[in-house]
Order: sequence, then structure tokens, then C-alpha cells
Amino acid sequence: MTDTLSITTGQHSDAGRKPVNQDFHGLLIPREHQLRSKGIAVAIADGISSSNVSQIASESAVAGFLNDYFSTPDSWSVKQSAQRVLRATNAWLYAQTRQSQHRYDRDRGYVCTLSVMVLKSATAHLFHIGDARIYRVHARTLEQLTTDHRLWLSAEESCLTRALGIGHQLDIDYLSLALAPGDTFLLVTDGIHEHLSDADIAMIIAEANGDLDAAAQTLAARALEQGSPDNLTAQIIRVDSVPGDREVSELHGQHGDLPFAPELAPGHVLDGYRILRQIHASSRSHVYQAVDEASQRLVALKVPSAELRDHPRSLETFLAEQWIARRIRNPHVVRPFAPDRQPSCLYLATEFVEGTTLRQWMLDHPTPDLNRVRDLVEQIGKGLRAFHRLEMVHQDLKPENVLLDAHGTVTLIDFGATRVAGLQEIRGGEEPGHPRGAALYSAPETFLGEPGSWAVDLFSLGVVTYQMLTGRLPYDTDIPKLSHRRQLRTLRYRPVRLYRHDVPAWVDDALERALHPEPHKRYPALSEFLFDLRYPSPGWRSRHRPPLIERHPLAFWQGLSALLMLTLLGVLALR
Repeated sequence: MTDTLSITTGQHSDAGRKPVNQDFHGLLIPREHQLRSKGIAVAIADGISSSNVSQIASESAVAGFLNDYFSTPDSWSVKQSAQRVLRATNAWLYAQTRQSQHRYDRDRGYVCTLSVMVLKSATAHLFHIGDARIYRVHARTLEQLTTDHRLWLSAEESCLTRALGIGHQLDIDYLSLALAPGDTFLLVTDGIHEHLSDADIAMIIAEANGDLDAAAQTLAARALEQGSPDNLTAQIIRVDSVPGDREVSELHGQHGDLPFAPELAPGHVLDGYRILRQIHASSRSHVYQAVDEASQRLVALKVPSAELRDHPRSLETFLAEQWIARRIRNPHVVRPFAPDRQPSCLYLATEFVEGTTLRQWMLDHPTPDLNRVRDLVEQIGKGLRAFHRLEMVHQDLKPENVLLDAHGTVTLIDFGATRVAGLQEIRGGEEPGHPRGAALYSAPETFLGEPGSWAVDLFSLGVVTYQMLTGRLPYDTDIPKLSHRRQLRTLRYRPVRLYRHDVPAWVDDALERALHPEPHKRYPALSEFLFDLRYPSPGWRSRHRPPLIERHPLAFWQGLSALLMLTLLGVLALR
């Protein structure tokens, strides 16, 4: 088994009995790096007969996908990347129709079907809109992997229920399945699959004896013989090999073959970096302050511990940290230093942040001003959102991993526990969840085997915020003791106002929601939590409306006086 994904393909498209071929198809096999990080993309589109511009839509959809998908961040999952591209393409096609003379007749606009298959590592990802089909080919039959989005009004008449460009919203069918050498897939438009049986199609492919181009041509010719009046397009993909070591193929492809760094001490020089002092040491890594002799700028050098030689998974974590550092650009996330410089051994060089950790700041400021805490939390939140936009989860937010410089600017460090969706796919599916960061700052679900989402970072940020205000933990040390989901109900949030009477009640309300034991009951967006730390939410206002006497004292006393007058008049009337 090789360490790369390889395929054999066959393709054919014909206008058939129509004057214009409104089908369009394409395939892109990128070079080595993108082959690992993004995979192979195959796409087929079919224009609608009622439109004389749908061939433009088909070509735009396929060409646009093959161009734009490979321009999305490497950290994004296939699903995130493909759906973002498809929705952007749909919006563009819909806008073209709205700006044309056919803006009130969608059946004559820029509309087409689209079926896409992305092969990455050892997984096939399918995206489907319309009535083209994707099959998995077996020896004597076909397995249809997509559903036709077509409604038959009669034996002769039908209409598409979903297509690209038909509306401003787009529903996309998605399916993923494992790949194995020998798997064969067929992408085909309705001009073929409506006029040939599954058995006939499977037999034609089998009888081609591996000549997939000939098989695709034969499929079109046979459908034409059977009276197909439509355009005819077929793509056949055979998987020849899948990666043998999916766990580290992308990471080792860049720096995994480098040797470990030698033992360093003050005065040593490594690739132009002169070591000044050791900052931190653990079983995973050693961090040094150094100076770049060329620019005289201070840098932080992080080298993996020699103990990782016998722990490939831990070494992969270090390689992932390098990979991540080169992809995030944010003023609140530590930046790599000279990222294009070729290293002679394994290390990570980052800009040196002259300052202190948030842990030390908390010790120096045991009862900080609320606005100062808000400012720091908002900066941390901006750094976390830079991870989340790239479909990464930091997973190790704690005071030791937050640095403050002399100007009060926050910088996040240490990406060793970060979960990257794109790399997770290369590893082959979801890993069982477990706390990858500090236990006292980890979300409850990570102790229950659930994979971490961005809500994990929200919880950790809530813990850090709570601790800055009170010097305590919201659930004390109860969370690391969790082993069953039913224990979540025993967790009791301790209000900040027990320790800080100057903190508004609505701040406590925001923290309690961010720190909810159930991730789906936390904020749906990190920005909402940051907003609610500064301003009472409408929900809080409605639940904690002050009485009328506080809101409108004049109206209260006027109303009370009127009520007393009516009562007095009623008593007098009874006499």
C-alpha cells in the first residue's frame, strides 16, 4: 500500500440529438501537497432544457468549484470547503438570473444540476443537487449513492425540485464513505441513466477491461441507441491506492523527516538563532528565548523533547503546531518568525512576546476592575475566533497560555492541543474525545468521550473570565471527576456575586450560560458572549424587569391615586 491517493479515470460527453451540449464535467488531481490536504475533485453538471443559457451555468458551476475548492484553507474540512463554494456559486448564478431578462422565469435562467465527489485520504465525500447521479459500481450491478431531486407530474412531465441557481437558498445532500483500492464510481447525467438499466451500465464497464474512456464512450453510444434525446455525459473513477499511513501524511510531508534538535544551552547557535535562556521545560517540549543574529530580534524557540522519539503521536502534535502557526494571522495569536526559513532540525520559531502570563497578572490583580477584565476577555475572544474561522479549536485555553505585554495586548500561545478539522480527516475520522488541555479548564463533554467543538473554547474562556473576577473556579474541581453524562446534572454553578457584589447580575447570567455543562445550551456564537459581558441581553431584561415604581414612579403614583379615588367613590355611592 502506498502513502498517496491515486486513481484511474475515464470521461466522455456528447451533445447527442441536441444542437448544444448543456452538460459540463471536470476533474482535478492536484500536486502532492494539495493532494494530501484537499484531495481529488470530480464534478458533473447538467443544464436544464428550457433555458438557453444553462450551459453557461453548468460550465461556471464545474469550473468554479474546481478552482475555488482548492483555494479554501487547508484547515477546513472537505464538507466546510465544498459547501461554502457551492453556496457562493449558487448565489452568483441566482444573481445572474435576477439581473437578466429572465428574472421572473427561473426555468429560463442560469440553472443547472451539480454532483461533486471529493476523494481525500481514504474517504469519498459526495455533494449533490439535482438529478445527475453518482453510483458505486459493483461486479454486476450499481449502488446509487445520490437521490434524484426531481418530481414527476405525469408519465411524461417532471420538474426539478432542487438545482443550482434556482433560488437564493441551497439545500445540499452530503454523504461520506470509506475508500478501498478497487472501488469504482460512476458520475452520469440523466441522458444516460434514464435510458440504460443498472445491469447494462455495470456490464458495459466490466466489459471494457479497465479502459475507462472506452467504457464512458460506450455508455453514451448505447443510451443514444436506446433513444435518449438528451445530452450524454459519464465519468468513471477507479481508486488504485489509498494512503497507507493516514495519521501523519500531511504533517510529515513538510517537516517530519527532519532530525531532532541537539541539546541547547545559553550561547549555542541554531540556524542563526543564538540561545539566551531557557523559558520552559516539560516532557513534551523545551522553550528558549533566543536572538536572531541577522535582525537582532528576540524570538522564542520551541523544540520537541527527545522523549518524543518513541511517541509518534506526540511528535505529530508538535508537527501540527508548526502547521497551525503558519496559517493563522491575527494580532492576538503568536506569529511565526521567519516562516520561510528552512530549518535544519525540528523546532518552531515564533516572535518573542515581552510580558507576563495571565496567571501572573491574576496574582498581581486579585480583584481587577470589571472593564479591564472585559477588555482582556474580548482580546482573547478575538484570538479564538481566528482559530474558529479556520475550523480549528484551540482546546488548551488557560492562564499560562495567554501572554500580556506592557501595553496590555493579549497574545495566545501553545497550539499543541489544537484540533484541526482538515487534519482530522487525514487521520481518518473522529477520534474519541478526551481532554487535550488543562483538566480544570476543559469542558465537561471532553471527559465524556465527545469530540471537541468551538463550544469547548467558549467554556474555557468562561472559566478564565470567572477566575479573573473571583480567583476561583465556577465548579471547583468537580468537572475532572466526571465519568457519566448523568453526573452533569449534579454540577452547580456558583454565582460570581457570591464573591464580587460589584459585578452586575446580568454579567453572572452571561457567565452561567457560557459555562453550561451541556454544550448545546451555551451561546451559539462566541461574539454573543462577549457582547453580553458588556450589555444586558434582551432575554435578561425580560426576565429581570424592575417594578413599575422603579421604572416610572410618577405613573405608579398617579395610577395608585386614581385607583384610591375610584375606591372612595364606590364606597360613597354605596351609602
